[in-house]
Amino acid sequence: MRLALSGDPSGDPPRHLAISEVMPYFVGAVRLHRPKVMAQDSARASHQKKFTPLGIVFTVAGVLLFAYFVRKAGVGQILEGIKKLGFGFVLIIAISSIRHIVRSLSWMLCFDGPDRLRFWDALRGRLMGDALGNMVGVASALVSEPAKPAMIRDRVPLMAGLTAIAIENIFYAFSVFVSIFSGMAALLLSFDLPKPLRIAGQVTLITIPFLIALLYLFVRRQYRFISGVLGFLHRRGLSERWVENGRTLENSVYGFYRRSGSRFLPIFLLEACFHLAGVLEIYVTLSFISATLAPTFLTAFILESVNRVINVVFKFIPLRMGVDEAGTGKVAGVLQFTETTGVTLAIIRKSRDVFWTMVGVLLLIQRGWSLRAASRAADKAIADPTEGEAGI
Repeated sequence: MRLALSGDPSGDPPRHLAISEVMPYFVGAVRLHRPKVMAQDSARASHQKKFTPLGIVFTVAGVLLFAYFVRKAGVGQILEGIKKLGFGFVLIIAISSIRHIVRSLSWMLCFDGPDRLRFWDALRGRLMGDALGNMVGVASALVSEPAKPAMIRDRVPLMAGLTAIAIENIFYAFSVFVSIFSGMAALLLSFDLPKPLRIAGQVTLITIPFLIALLYLFVRRQYRFISGVLGFLHRRGLSERWVENGRTLENSVYGFYRRSGSRFLPIFLLEACFHLAGVLEIYVTLSFISATLAPTFLTAFILESVNRVINVVFKFIPLRMGVDEAGTGKVAGVLQFTETTGVTLAIIRKSRDVFWTMVGVLLLIQRGWSLRAASRAADKAIADPTEGEAGI
């Protein structure tokens, strides 16, 4: 087989090249491109392999801790509490849906510029991303948050979705700090605590205002922290693309801060509704399962703030297996409930999480995504948002 090339300006007839003459150029181009692709694939595979052993360790540790505290609290008593809840679990699911709804609305308000996200797409992306994060466990926040815009990148540009979810998480972080601070203050002022728990509460009250001030200062002064860290890593071998994406993200976040001040209060109110729904959920659950003591909104609020601490600190353990039962059981005892009631509350919360995880998985299947493909999409979203959009 021969290829015809057009003649040169001198008017000579077209010259024919044999495939053997052309092929070396194609081979050379492929060889130049392959190392880059293989390096990216190798880096992703190495990243996944690195977290797999940790994920197994934390999962096994969580399961063992879960089994220990369930046995300690009494399997029969826990089952009795769950039976008392009965169809009340439907009410728990309905209340917990408020949390997904308000954070989806908050995400929608964080879009800047011409791109807009519809409610159903926001809710769908949130449920799919959270499902992926709950099943991954280790570094779940690094997977679940980028996965949310990655799952709906056919609706809004990926970079716009990533920027909006980053902004929403900043508002959420402020609300979590306020919730934890308020809950710890209420716990210290209202109950006689054992010394270790009292010291932990006092340390929290000192630390939280510092964290709030630090986060506010970073946004107010528009410090280039992300691109600075990535620039430091770039000088040690990290791809320049990461630095560029970090600058783009910072510019978008700080641009939203300058241009969209009127949205701050509605977003904060939506984030507050997220926490209030959590308080209501705990209050209703305890109303069903607590036989010895009627709950109050104060005790429900304290337990919700403790739940926020557990979620933040033990995000790397799938479904906070074991640690939720341990922490909630201990604090429930301090609040004059039985430890069994606290462990039962944690198990019911975990059942609620499993329900929404299954909803997210079904949405992934409906979209034609496997868990592995969704995880890869989240990885690509972090590494190169422009590449993710090109793959739509």
